[in-house]
Amino acid sequence: MIKKAVLPAAGFGTRFLPATKAMPKEMLPIVDKPVIQYIVEEAVKSGIEEIIIITGRGKRAIEDHFDTSFELNHTLEARGKKALLKEVKKVENLAKFIYVRQPEPLGDGHAILCAKEIIGNEPFAVLFGDEIIDNEIPALKQLMEAYAKTNSSVIALERIPKEDTGSYGIVATKSSKGRMHELASLVEKPHPDKAPSNLGIIGKYICTPSVLRHLEKASSGTHDKEIRLIDAFKSLIKEESIYGYEVEGTRYDTGSKTGFLKASIDFALKRPEMAAELKKFMRQRV
Repeated sequence: MIKKAVLPAAGFGTRFLPATKAMPKEMLPIVDKPVIQYIVEEAVKSGIEEIIIITGRGKRAIEDHFDTSFELNHTLEARGKKALLKEVKKVENLAKFIYVRQPEPLGDGHAILCAKEIIGNEPFAVLFGDEIIDNEIPALKQLMEAYAKTNSSVIALERIPKEDTGSYGIVATKSSKGRMHELASLVEKPHPDKAPSNLGIIGKYICTPSVLRHLEKASSGTHDKEIRLIDAFKSLIKEESIYGYEVEGTRYDTGSKTGFLKASIDFALKRPEMAAELKKFMRQRV
């Protein structure tokens, strides 16, 4: 059973400046819930019990969000706002949270290595805060089911337009059966003419413990000195099978402004108390 998930959340969120100058990008709200809470809820619904969040300077708001606020709870209770109090307490009791600081921005692979001692010698999940997938069966649960069949690292995949390959990690497949693919290689952001497929890597993974060993020996980038998770997979695939799984669901890239707005609109339209007024407004504008 996979019980631990690592959530790298130490980035600066430069695409959302100036909003993220003093507020973590992971705390930007989609309707009334921060992005990172959607990711944590996905993990919990999939069976994860320990959430390891890799933070950095200026990320204290993330810890406060999942912590108990006695003053807020007391105020809500005194004012009889039971529904709101229930929602707040639900956030506090989602999972066991562990916070680890990444002292320098040296890449997503380095962020994962910061949690090495906590992860130990067991498989674990990695979830990036920019990827929300709306589906009845959580995307991470789908990856866990794929892992149970393969006992190998599993990478979430999505078919993307060929012209967009330069924005994704792309995989080449060795064999395929339905949504499951055994991978032959991984390429970082290839030109469309050189892309081995249109299967793009999205930010959800199941990793075997061997990934940590390959992260430790991964060579730093020649330009920015970063250690990347994809580098570890490129090394690992030489000694272990790695699979990719095309996850089901509607994907939102909340790391982009348009993706964030799309998610905000779609999740608002799911709310009965907001849908009618929002649809009326949209008809007037569009």
